[in-house]
Amino acid sequence: MAEFPSRARVVIIGGGAVGASCLYHLAKAGWSDCLLLEKNELTAGSTWHAAGNVPTFSSSWSIMNMQRYSAELYRGLGAEVDYPMNYHVTGSVRLAHSDERMDEFRRVVGMGRYQGMALELLAPHEIKARYPFLEVHDLKGALYDPNDGDIDPAQLTQALAKGARNMGARVERFCPVLSVRRDGDDWVIVTEKGEVRCEFVVNAAGYYAREVGQMFGRDVPMMVMSHQYMLFDTVPEVAAHAAQTGTKLPLLRDVDSSYYLRQEKNGFNLGPYERNGKAHWISKDDPFPADFSFQLFPDDLERLEWYIEDAMARVPLLANAPLTKVINGPIPYTPDGNPLIGPMPGVPNAFEACVFTFGICQAGGAGKVLAEWVTKGATEWDMWSCDPRRFTGFEAEEYCIAKGMEVYGHEYGMHFPHYAWPAGRGQKLSPVHDRVAALGAQFGAYNGWERANWYARLGDDVSAEGSQTWKRDGAWFGAVRAECEAVRDAAGILDLPGFSRYRLTGAGAAAWLSRQITGRMPSVGRVGLAYFADDLGRVVTEMSIVRLGPDDMTLITAATAQAHDYDWLARHLAPGLVLEDVSAQFACQIVTGPASRAIMAQVCGADLALPWLSHQETEIAGRWVRLLRVSFAGELGWEVHTRVADTGVVYDAVMAAGAAHGLRPFGMFALNSLRIEKGYRAWKGDLSTDYTVLQGGLERFVDWDHAFRGKAALAAEKQAGVTKQFATLMIEAGDYDPPYMSTIWHGDTVVGEVTSGYFGHRVGACIGLGMVRSDLHAPGTALEVEIFGVRHRAVVQADAPMWDAKNARIRA
Repeated sequence: MAEFPSRARVVIIGGGAVGASCLYHLAKAGWSDCLLLEKNELTAGSTWHAAGNVPTFSSSWSIMNMQRYSAELYRGLGAEVDYPMNYHVTGSVRLAHSDERMDEFRRVVGMGRYQGMALELLAPHEIKARYPFLEVHDLKGALYDPNDGDIDPAQLTQALAKGARNMGARVERFCPVLSVRRDGDDWVIVTEKGEVRCEFVVNAAGYYAREVGQMFGRDVPMMVMSHQYMLFDTVPEVAAHAAQTGTKLPLLRDVDSSYYLRQEKNGFNLGPYERNGKAHWISKDDPFPADFSFQLFPDDLERLEWYIEDAMARVPLLANAPLTKVINGPIPYTPDGNPLIGPMPGVPNAFEACVFTFGICQAGGAGKVLAEWVTKGATEWDMWSCDPRRFTGFEAEEYCIAKGMEVYGHEYGMHFPHYAWPAGRGQKLSPVHDRVAALGAQFGAYNGWERANWYARLGDDVSAEGSQTWKRDGAWFGAVRAECEAVRDAAGILDLPGFSRYRLTGAGAAAWLSRQITGRMPSVGRVGLAYFADDLGRVVTEMSIVRLGPDDMTLITAATAQAHDYDWLARHLAPGLVLEDVSAQFACQIVTGPASRAIMAQVCGADLALPWLSHQETEIAGRWVRLLRVSFAGELGWEVHTRVADTGVVYDAVMAAGAAHGLRPFGMFALNSLRIEKGYRAWKGDLSTDYTVLQGGLERFVDWDHAFRGKAALAAEKQAGVTKQFATLMIEAGDYDPPYMSTIWHGDTVVGEVTSGYFGHRVGACIGLGMVRSDLHAPGTALEVEIFGVRHRAVVQADAPMWDAKNARIRA
């Protein structure tokens, strides 16, 4: 055996399917000087007991990309690395009990088609042709995925490891990591076999990810559930079907009842996701184990009784199958159920590829994404859905447990656009939360902050069931329309806690910041909207720059961008500059509408004639405030920024003054309607690394006369010609607004995608923002948008806001 290495370019901690895939993809990228450390044997964690299902289905565009890539990789992996693999591509049937579920399937079929996948919808009478032993009398239909199947997790892991070794990478088994330390620009990984220095390190430790993260000072947001699946012995009818057809039954998922049923040899594998699930390793009676390699929890079938009975009613053959074995093993969960893939927040040259709930089907794509992060500093697909920086540090253990159990119990849940999931709520409250609640606010969580989504009127349905629909005209619709009309005709106030804000100071701060943004710096006393590009010219983020002094700026960005944008700034920060996250010190209200100047004149002595994109300090009710003459709603208005302790007094003063002017509160749903009419982009929807600054229609924010990151790439793109461009569409959308990544058609050709869509109450139409092929970008071009499987006429609009095209109202 070769001597334990003293140095590697990358060290990966964890030898499950994901860790092995990271090693394989790093080696494939030419980084063969990489080392994987596993405390026991490869697969000893969640991988060894995983069921091994390999779906491509997802309602997330990025996760669908990742799972599609995995399935494509696995089909040729065994031959590539010369390792035998049991990979059965059986197809799958996913059942629908409701019209809402069929709508979800229609959306996913469109997404899959765009990614080159041949997903099919089945009517009830067509299902038995795919799965003859199924009861279909109460079903609405099904989704068929021909590329679904199952793989042996251990063989997959070993094949990835063998492929990595073939390319020069190294695996060290039975080598626990004891600690880590930073030494200059190196990480020193201390193990039982010795120390190894490396440039980069990856936490791929599965359900041990939190313990590994703590070595880096990182509290990984996660918890552990137990998932049980049951193996049943041979069923004669299944054996006869396999012999007759030469193939296994498709993998069956009854997503409304919440289980999967797979043919296992000539029997079955049944795996429920029960609502009454169990979290582990969270109490003194159930402490976290030092080593749980190749171990399982005791059987706990009582909590699965309903699911077993339901599966037997759906596939009656199951009732005759002898139960032979129960697998009950740990699976890690983040608070939203998606894994962590990307930079470790606040830790240099450290990455995470951990907390995978569906690690087998995502391992291939995860390795690709992680290798891109490490070797290139960016990924091909925008992977915000899995970026560790989407969590910002408020996620205490109790929150992680509550959300993890909610996700597990609704693993196949539909994510309706206006439904607010109830677990783990109330993490961060506005200083005026109680006042807002008393006005009828119906809240949603934004980076843990409770914000009013809409304000219920007397008689409005505020039940959870009332918002579990894909349709536009839910209980909120009339209330949101009234809120938008108030902003249009009088004035509205939006309590907006949780803006992320950073203070940037130090000699040369303005010059440094200028090099980070595509456009010009605002002058002192002004506010500027700035775009940050990566080296490829893609949109990293958008921030408002409030220029307080020559080298004194406040940067304001989205609540959910708090960790992401701070991390981006900090990683590029020049020596001597000071960057402070001051988000927790301030609160904000938006006061906007044609009566907003009259209202503000009653409560402060500020110069309210200062132009759009200016800012100033003043006092309201004797308390300091900073007024920003901006409005995401697209009307005359101000952002009123206050110190947290002063917010209640200021809010009360503005509300009292506004009573005579028709001021009423409005929420995030109304703001979405108002902003989309102005063509204002939403972060990580319209603005993402899936698109360049030029594709995003943002050239007016590019100053070609100064140096900035991504300039060369954008200049080359401009010279070659932009192939797809941002467009605003007016859509005859019927009863539904287009979901994210709805497909845009021209005749029988897919020509683009909708990045956000909503109903604009001021213009009285459904509006879509998105990307279309450049030759179809001209105003008046007729296209179609596919919404839940139905194509709707859409017309490209002029490159200007659909409401107040010349910004006369906002500049009033």
